[in-house]
Amino acid sequence: MKVSDALHQRISCRSFLSKKISKRIVKKIIEQASKSPSGGNLQPWKAFILSGEPLKKLITDVEKELIKYPKGHVTEYKIYPDNLPDLYVKRRYKCGEDLYSLLQIKREDKENRIKQFKKNFNLFGAPVGIFVFINRSMGYPQWSDVGMFVQSILLLAKENNLDTCAQESWAAFHKLVHKQVKAPKEYMLFCGIAIGHMNKSDVINKIKTERANIDEVAEFFGFED
Repeated sequence: MKVSDALHQRISCRSFLSKKISKRIVKKIIEQASKSPSGGNLQPWKAFILSGEPLKKLITDVEKELIKYPKGHVTEYKIYPDNLPDLYVKRRYKCGEDLYSLLQIKREDKENRIKQFKKNFNLFGAPVGIFVFINRSMGYPQWSDVGMFVQSILLLAKENNLDTCAQESWAAFHKLVHKQVKAPKEYMLFCGIAIGHMNKSDVINKIKTERANIDEVAEFFGFED
């Protein structure tokens, strides 16, 4: 599969089949993703991969917390900055509204919106969860390195006929993830990644989020053609 094909076909899958994935395939994806570039070759990421009973235990613990904290705990980093400019607010709003519109969940239907939100924390039914951490000593440039590592995982999964959903939402339950994977204190949870086989019969996987026009995101100088 070409990289351009993987980029075009990849979506944030929000409904997975229960079909299991072998450790061999996931290990191969992580090993290859570890070749992602990083400034000074710091490789500031660390991944913990859960399946089977350990994953079920984490999901059960989170479900209990969701009863008391339906929006999750306080995150260790701001997923979105304060005073987000209108351009980005509109993009984020449209992404959410397109999703709920597809599911025929109206804005005033808070109960079903919350129910859909909670599906984040069972990884949308995926059999494997990859939890990506960054060393707390790192700065903004290293966060971008971790982002490249995550992107590599998503594209390599597609190459292996698997689907994914990168989920910063897991930052809301960083303490429970930390406890389950026994991550060293010097590491901070960045995101979770649901990985598995897409449930193609579920309408939620029909959504394809829009991307800005090339003229909105890039300017070119010095070219003759």
